[in-house]
Order: sequence, then C-alpha cells, then structure tokens
Amino acid sequence: MLSFRAHSKRKLFSFNLAAVLCLVPLALAGQNNSSARTTNSTTNPGSWSGTLVSSSCNADEAFNESPDCTKNLPGAKLALYDDTSRVMYGLEPQESVTAHLGDSVTVHGTLDGDTIRLASMELMSIGLAVGQKAPAFSVHDQFGQVQTLATLKGTNGTVLLFFRSADW
Repeated sequence: MLSFRAHSKRKLFSFNLAAVLCLVPLALAGQNNSSARTTNSTTNPGSWSGTLVSSSCNADEAFNESPDCTKNLPGAKLALYDDTSRVMYGLEPQESVTAHLGDSVTVHGTLDGDTIRLASMELMSIGLAVGQKAPAFSVHDQFGQVQTLATLKGTNGTVLLFFRSADW
C-alpha cells in the first residue's frame, strides 16, 4: 500500500505528464503556424480578384464602399481590395493599374508579403449584358429540390439575382 506522500507524488507526476502531453501539440501547432506565416511572406504565384481602391482607404472603408476609396488622392497608390477575404494588397508596378481605379479586376502575379507583383491584369465582367440569355444551370433550393432555369421561369419571365458573398 502506498503512503499518502507517495500517492500524492504519483498524482502530481500524472498531472504534470498530462499537462505536458496536452501542451506539446499546441506548441508544435504554434511552430507550424509561424512557419506558415514565414512561407506566406515569401513569393507565391497565383491570381486574386477584387476592386482597385486607393491605398489611403482601409479594408473596412473599402467594404463599406466609401467614396474616398475610389478617389485619386495625392501620394496614394492603388491597392487591390478582395471583398471575399477583406484583405488589401499592395500592387507593383503601379503603371499597370493606374487607369483602373474603382474597377473590378483579376490580377495574376506573385504575392510577396502583402504586395502582389503583377504579371497581368484583366477587367472582370460582372453579370450578363442587357438582353443576354442566362446560361443553363441547376441548383438545390433551401428545401433540397433541384431548380433549373426552366423550373423557375414564370409567365412574365424570370429575375435572377446572384451574389458573391453576404455578411449577415
């Protein structure tokens, strides 16, 4: 039979061992996150979509579509605001984007920290042109039923509304 003192030491050892076993994965996760941040700050090729705004504007102002975000202000550069992630990216070289303040674009290049080094840029077309027919589609509605353009079409036509994101 263990003495009270030996029993207390064994409980204390078990508690410390459990604490260490719980903390080691957290420490390793922290190391993985810091290495991920280091990796993200290096050059990564890709493409990003958003709106070209003034760098004098912050992400909250861009999200709220502040009129100042689409003004050409002295000393400000153009930045790409990605409204799906609410991130602002610097853009270089600026000569490629100066004529497109306020436009929705997709840029291709490499991400270096929080700056995109542009390889190319294209204007995004949003929505259908007036009179253009909607493409065939099928989607599940809120009840799990498949809906198509034909099932939604009414006697006076159909109004379709698509949106990229909602912040409810």
